[in-house]
Amino acid sequence: MLRHDTPAPTRWNERAYDSSFGYVSAHGAPLVELLDPRPGERILDLGCGTGVFTADIAARGAQVLGIDGSRAMIERAIATYPGLDFIVADGYDFVVAEPYDAVFSNAALHWLSRDPDAVIRCVRMALRPGGRFVAEMGGAGNCAALTAAMSTAWREYGLREPELPWYFPSPAEYALRLEKAGFTVRLLEYFDRPTPLDECPNGAADWVRMFAGYLLAEVPPAIVEPLLHRVNELAAPALRRGSEWVADYVRLRFAAVLD
Repeated sequence: MLRHDTPAPTRWNERAYDSSFGYVSAHGAPLVELLDPRPGERILDLGCGTGVFTADIAARGAQVLGIDGSRAMIERAIATYPGLDFIVADGYDFVVAEPYDAVFSNAALHWLSRDPDAVIRCVRMALRPGGRFVAEMGGAGNCAALTAAMSTAWREYGLREPELPWYFPSPAEYALRLEKAGFTVRLLEYFDRPTPLDECPNGAADWVRMFAGYLLAEVPPAIVEPLLHRVNELAAPALRRGSEWVADYVRLRFAAVLD
């Protein structure tokens, strides 16, 4: 069985995730093609969020279990896709009763920054021999302009350097982790993906509220708005194009097979 009910380290706004930040789901579609789920396969969706890709994979005939560390995300997934299986589970410490043919993960591994090797070990233990691990995550340099603007703004306001929660590895670094865990890397892509923040009328400030909002809880309420305004000022030269804001995403996509 799965160990579950572990509280998520980040409080997500699951409604905003699906609406204002729907590009997270929209850009994952090519990853499902890379997974190429087959009817009857057992597939684990690691960091399934609100279940968009879990449902896509299931529609192709696979038996899918979606797991996520956020109870709010899982509750939303269950409500949206009541016929599918979802569970709250810890990405660092999940166990399955029977092996899976594949583990799929989109835009989740970079949130599991505390111990990436523990995550990979769990994936390995969840797979049958010859099973595949197909995922996409933020790579080295991801959101560099956004995070630099945050760090500078925090420093200018006399705040402690923000402890950012993400792990953005280089291709070589992550390939080595996979190989040490017993995987053979069959495909590894590392590419820029500038992403319009179409539903962010307040630009980088809205992005911070969604993806690093927990940091604002440590900021004196009186300076939250001016702090975010300063983040916008600092990020604008790199990320604003006229009236449009574009996130400086860099992605790492891979397919690996368990030896």
